[in-house]
Amino acid sequence: MRYFDTHAHIGLIVDDPIEQLIVIQEARQASVSRLVSICNSLHDFVKVYENLKSASNVYHAVGVSPSEVQNPGKNWKQIIEQSVRLPRVVAIGEIGLDYYRKFGDKKSQIELFISQLDLAAKLDMPVIIHNRDAGHDVLDILKDRLPPKGGILHCYSEDADYAKKAMKLHLYFSFAGNLTYRNAKNLHETVGVIPLDRILIESESPFMVPADHRGKRNMPKYLPLTARCLADMLDISDEEMGLILWENANRFFGLSND
Repeated sequence: MRYFDTHAHIGLIVDDPIEQLIVIQEARQASVSRLVSICNSLHDFVKVYENLKSASNVYHAVGVSPSEVQNPGKNWKQIIEQSVRLPRVVAIGEIGLDYYRKFGDKKSQIELFISQLDLAAKLDMPVIIHNRDAGHDVLDILKDRLPPKGGILHCYSEDADYAKKAMKLHLYFSFAGNLTYRNAKNLHETVGVIPLDRILIESESPFMVPADHRGKRNMPKYLPLTARCLADMLDISDEEMGLILWENANRFFGLSND
């Protein structure tokens, strides 16, 4: 069985390049055969990409998260355009809106989000979308600006009604370790309304650790726990769930299933 971690902040788990490779090796030993490395800033992307050049099972997203809205970096659009030409860069992200932490102001966040959605459309790339306490604005913007290659609502945190609206767009829904929490009723209800071919999983490491490891720093190697929880909720076998998730992730990122 193989799993695909669609969202892991490798650079936030550990700084050392050797330790980052160890994290990835431990994930492979736990059947997490592929993962997408996510960085919040372009500076971090350059550093982590260089560290993980030798890791052929690691793919990358490049973009400016809402946390960096006040300082996206000089020539940030040009850097993204150059970066998507690099091997194994598969998406623009994570990008989006975060009204919980109030990074900058809403107008600036929205402008940055729209600019990157338009850039992704120009570059023919999919997007990985961050949404925290900004669901209404995120969906309104995506109705008009979602690029043709589609997007992932990463670490899904809205309810089933929101998912039904979002399903009208070319969007996938990615669940993290918080799916395993008993009190995550909105997520448990949402799983039941999403088509199987639109579901993904992610570690969101070092955050959102599954319930069995609560209190620890999350790692990609814990991803199978989220997959098993999902299989139980949908009353299908672990093997079938693993295959569905593997094929969904590869389809979204335009990769082979080999």
